[in-house]
Amino acid sequence: MRFSEAWLREWVNPPVDTRQLADQLSMAGLEVDAVEPAAPAFSGVRIGWVQSVAPHPDAEKLRICRVDLGEDAFLQIICGAANVAEGMKVPVATVGAVLPGDFKIKKAKLRGVESYGMICSAKELGLAETSEGILALPADAPVGEDIRDWMALDDHCIEVDLTPDRGDCLGIAGLAREVAVINRAPLATPAIQPVAPLHDRSLPVHLQAPAACPRYVCRVIRNIDPSATTPWWMQERLRRGGIRAISPVVDVTNYVLLELGQPMHGFDLAKLDGEICVRMAVEGERLALLNGEEATLRADTLVIADAGRAVALAGIMGGSGTAVGSETRDVLLESAFFAPLALSGKARSYGLHTDSSHRFERGVDPQLQVRAIERATRLLIAIVGGEPGPVIEAVSQTELPEPRMLTLRRSRVAQVLGLALPDDTILDILTRLDLNTEATAEGWLVTPPSARFDLVQEVDLIADIGRIYGYDRIPVSHASSASVTGATPETDFDLDRARLALVDRGFHEVITYSFVSPEIQALVDPKQEVLRLANPLSAELSTMRTSLWPGLIQTARYNQARQQERVRIFESGLRFRVGADDLTQTQGLAGLITGSPDPEQWGLPSRAADFFDLKADVEALLSLTGAPGRFNFVPGTHPALHPGQTARVVCDGRGIGLLGMLHPSLAAQLDIMGDAYLFELDVAPLSVGALPKHASISRFPSIRRDIAIIVDAAVTYGQIADCIRDTETELLRDLVLFDLYTGKNIESGRKSLALGLILQASSQTLTDGVIEDTVGRILARLASEFGARLRD
Repeated sequence: MRFSEAWLREWVNPPVDTRQLADQLSMAGLEVDAVEPAAPAFSGVRIGWVQSVAPHPDAEKLRICRVDLGEDAFLQIICGAANVAEGMKVPVATVGAVLPGDFKIKKAKLRGVESYGMICSAKELGLAETSEGILALPADAPVGEDIRDWMALDDHCIEVDLTPDRGDCLGIAGLAREVAVINRAPLATPAIQPVAPLHDRSLPVHLQAPAACPRYVCRVIRNIDPSATTPWWMQERLRRGGIRAISPVVDVTNYVLLELGQPMHGFDLAKLDGEICVRMAVEGERLALLNGEEATLRADTLVIADAGRAVALAGIMGGSGTAVGSETRDVLLESAFFAPLALSGKARSYGLHTDSSHRFERGVDPQLQVRAIERATRLLIAIVGGEPGPVIEAVSQTELPEPRMLTLRRSRVAQVLGLALPDDTILDILTRLDLNTEATAEGWLVTPPSARFDLVQEVDLIADIGRIYGYDRIPVSHASSASVTGATPETDFDLDRARLALVDRGFHEVITYSFVSPEIQALVDPKQEVLRLANPLSAELSTMRTSLWPGLIQTARYNQARQQERVRIFESGLRFRVGADDLTQTQGLAGLITGSPDPEQWGLPSRAADFFDLKADVEALLSLTGAPGRFNFVPGTHPALHPGQTARVVCDGRGIGLLGMLHPSLAAQLDIMGDAYLFELDVAPLSVGALPKHASISRFPSIRRDIAIIVDAAVTYGQIADCIRDTETELLRDLVLFDLYTGKNIESGRKSLALGLILQASSQTLTDGVIEDTVGRILARLASEFGARLRD
């Protein structure tokens, strides 16, 4: 919530400055996100009265204005705004004034006519992001006065980020109560007196869903002045609260929302049909909203209706068909209490979030509605006139929240806070918090006020005592307990070590949302059944991910759009997959590379990363298990990957992951530039590693023999390597593939593999006879199983 400090100090004015006030609110659990000036720094701007407007002789769009600043002579100013008119009160920056951005006003000559100042717009004064034309001031603005003083712009806007349980502080009234309690300062609550009705016109109210709306209050106000404008002071308070002024009826309801925390709504009475009915929507019922959208309603949605149709989404937004307009003469003011559970998530399910829904979802005081409508009535009549009717209240007492009586024990207070507070201190805090207390032998029976939805248990009361007393005043004590440490099994796969290994190989770790766009999810992993969120943050984040790839792809696209051609990223996290029985959550590790495999430098030629660059990264991860030989790469398929560049990672005959090239057509759909390669591994199967075993280093030299064999193109190097290792288990120390050749002198459908055999014995130097015999047995086995022959 955003509010004006000056407005708050009208309710309670503690002897602290702005920074101390912000610190107090944060320490009391009402975290202050920002403190900003109500207006940027500027000087030399005064209130002027436009006496005459004449066209510029040499510029069609310019006008020569003579402005009264309360001095002996009028000031001549050239103005290009289309809305400047004779008789207007306007802000005038005189010669020597300094506007926001350190813009200094000087005497100027525009197309041969001298100008001695500048008539300003709201944007030029830093009071709005955009503006059309100059800022028109009210007719009673005092001529010649400094506009900064007249508008009281030396104020601060404070923004607090309230936790969902503190809905009582979503208004100046609630915040003022907190500040008064913290500082032991008097609270000057404005007196709200009932407004006597001047006629008996009303609409009958029917509560057809009393559990969702146990109280509905309304009042008819007839014969308002549709030409009236919202007073300047109210517009300014709304602006400083982050709300744009629209019209008197709307502005008054918004003002009460900021002041008391009670959302309200105004209907054009002439557009309502006979009655007000608070009911659940009919499935498929349609409602045109104030924001220009049309909502198709569900049966679980509470609506305000008249005799013929729904006219508002209850607690969220009104309908455009009954909106107050420039011709409205009669108004129906609404003030209601909606149960938080009935409205929770409803606004977001329709793609909406309003100030009203924000408050009702967190809880509004169920005893506030009549007071709010009396406050709004008095304000509205003062602005637009009119004749108020009687206050009509429909209430279901059995459905209203009942007062809760909580037991508070002094021994429990001491146990939780670690400090034995005197009874009078506890009682003083409870009294200042407006809690009714009744003494007992062990402590007190405490009844919270109706606005405090958050006080439901004894510990909630103790938390309130602690924050008002001051957590910084509670002494620090260190509890003693026996510590038990458990060693991680040495064979376990260390995910942290794997992440560091990827960082060592030039990757950057990213953390993305667990919920993703359903469109991208369907493109990347179309065969997996997905879990859809009932209450998503937005339509783009409405599906739980079944793979880590959607987040990586979106991150890569984001970086490429910002001229980052080389992207190497990875993420570890949970995947959410709907199975036959239930939802399963599995830990995954995934990565994506695109662009050059190496940073740009002079010593290496530039090239694009390929499948084998990523395969080497995956092999480095698998080697951390201590048993890289257990893993094989076999050809595979996946809807998101290129069919010719996809491999399954297999461990002991079980698939544990995939790697491959993102399908070119999918890459084009997702705006990925260049070839992108992805991998994803299940972490759980990697946990069963192998302990390292001691082996003596041979004192005898190793021998290398190179062979080049020709085999069918379909035969993989993995098959060749497994065959060679099975044939020679004693002397073979290592096997190296150093060349792959297809082309001239190689038959179609065949390929040449050049292999280096590293042979070594542990007890003797190998002789030529032993070496030749070993190589011969390997060649014979390869010829038998794969039809391999030596290349000429």
